[in-house]
Amino acid sequence: MFSGIVEECATLVALVKEQENVHFTFKCSFVNELKIDQSVSHNGVCLTVVSMTDDSYTVTAMKETLERSNLGLLKVGDKVNVERSMMMNGRLDGHIVQGHVDQTATCISVEDAEGSYYFTFQYAFDKEMAKRGYITVDKGSVTVNGVSLTVCNPTDDTFQVAIIPYTFENTNFHDIKVGSVVNLEFDIIGKYISRMIQFK
Repeated sequence: MFSGIVEECATLVALVKEQENVHFTFKCSFVNELKIDQSVSHNGVCLTVVSMTDDSYTVTAMKETLERSNLGLLKVGDKVNVERSMMMNGRLDGHIVQGHVDQTATCISVEDAEGSYYFTFQYAFDKEMAKRGYITVDKGSVTVNGVSLTVCNPTDDTFQVAIIPYTFENTNFHDIKVGSVVNLEFDIIGKYISRMIQFK
């Protein structure tokens, strides 16, 4: 379980394909605080630490994860947003994020808002999935590359988010351009409500 409050950007230093799996090795400032079997969110994808060195750690993604997320597009040198699992004795600063990416979206616009930015994303709309809560709603929560954000101006297949300078500088939003592919996790509370309504 995560909150969508990114701790920092980790750098991908190696990737190794093994059959349908890919082992990703990252460097970040809190490597010495990690341990084997710990969950870490990478661009919103919950992955388990499987091995470590003094200054790096490795996680493994299977085929379904690679197909559903943007992790399969990563190259050595790329930066990903990372967050360790949420501690239950503190404040929930973002929203409840499971680390289970639902699908990807593509950035179709970046607008300068005189210091901040508006990013517009488009995703594949499926009416049946929408009935199950795989949608965005105005002022609702959405996770983009692991960042907890508030939705603006949603349509059936697009939405905007406003990115303040701190978020722009301290996450990989500064690398997102028109055409960039990002990971989406829709709000789990909305999914549960949508599912319950179907049984009324």
